Amino acid sequence: MLPSTREVDHRDTHRLIPAHFADGGASVLARLTADEQTLNSIFELDNATNDRLLAESGLAPGIDIRELVFGIASYRIINAAFCHPAPHGSRFNSQDRGAWYAGFELETAQAEVAYHRQLWLQETGWEEPDVAAYQDYLADFHAEFHDLRDAKDYGDCLQLDDYTPSQALAAQLLKLGSAGIVYHSVRLRGGTCIVCFRPVLVTNVRKDGTFTFTFPDSKMPPTIRRP
Repeated sequence: MLPSTREVDHRDTHRLIPAHFADGGASVLARLTADEQTLNSIFELDNATNDRLLAESGLAPGIDIRELVFGIASYRIINAAFCHPAPHGSRFNSQDRGAWYAGFELETAQAEVAYHRQLWLQETGWEEPDVAAYQDYLADFHAEFHDLRDAKDYGDCLQLDDYTPSQALAAQLLKLGSAGIVYHSVRLRGGTCIVCFRPVLVTNVRKDGTFTFTFPDSKMPPTIRRP
């Protein structure tokens, strides 16, 4: 039995992405050289292997070009969420196709980002202070989403670190045409998360604040400030 669906009409959800990936953000490639000709060659090479650009050209196996969005504000940011999945996938998506994750509350989005950044620091053995800037993107949702918040039979989809059951459920729902899933945050008690499977349903995307996460090391929680 699949989880039930519920009409979701929620404005101003929060998705935090590294600031250098934001629209208008300075590319990290620009730090490699001051020579314009060399930099242009680097950009051309990067574009040739950029998953979003490949998908927008109809060359990505995980998502059809007809699913992507064009000609609207922040369309690159929307498409990038679906074209740049993590190497092993995330809670409700595989390594072949990404999704748009967001928190209903800003604190939820911050807790999710802090957890995954700190996990990355631990995996890379980084023990020095780490400072990372994140851009907050707001988005609105109005559609029927599968709802796990009261679905006791799907508790294994909200484990701390094992994404196997949740990815299996997501794959099944994706094939059935699901818009996505609403669920309790695993990283912040009382928080609510949404994952959207369809680019066209991520609406009214716009920038809000920028936040700086300062980690003393890989074990201590970060200090979060808004400049």
